[in-house]
Formats: sequence, structure tokens, C-alpha cells
Amino acid sequence: MYVGTLSFDLLLGDVRSLKEKRSVVRPIIAELQRKYTVSVAEVGDQNIHRRALIGLATVSGDAGHVSDVLDRCERLVAARPEVELLSVRRRFHGDED
Repeated sequence: MYVGTLSFDLLLGDVRSLKEKRSVVRPIIAELQRKYTVSVAEVGDQNIHRRALIGLATVSGDAGHVSDVLDRCERLVAARPEVELLSVRRRFHGDED
């Protein structure tokens, strides 16, 4: 079994309230879940208007599949014009961990 995780640190565009923040973050989370069948949630910076920390996890029996899914998820978030991807933290856990 292999587990891969990503943590995205995002800077949001012209956001002035938590309600506007949700309108930017929720579609990103929904698209990741729908396209790649991964677990995703906003995991930090919930009370800061222009920042978001999103966590993502996927599990598979194939290490290559996990790596491929993480790569595609990272590209999807990086391509979103309404956010700036400040950093991505990737973790990979295999049977030996």
C-alpha cells in the first residue's frame, strides 16, 4: 500500500471576506475530488482572507499511480488563475515506512 499527500499553500487573489474565500477554495476542492477521486480539505489558515492551506491524500497499491495522481493534482492547482501557488509539500509513504 502506498499513500501520497500534498499540502498546497495558496495566496488568493482579490478576496475581501471569508465568504469570498470560500467561493474560490470550494470549487478547487470539488474539482480535485471529482477528477481524481482523492481526499481533499482546507486544513489551515481558515480565518485568513487571502491565504488557504489545502491538504490532499490518495492511496493505491501501485507507487507509480500515486505519483501520477499527485503530479496531476499539483498541475491542476498551479494552473488555476485565481490563486497563486506559494508552495507544495509532497509526502510519500510506502510499505517500508
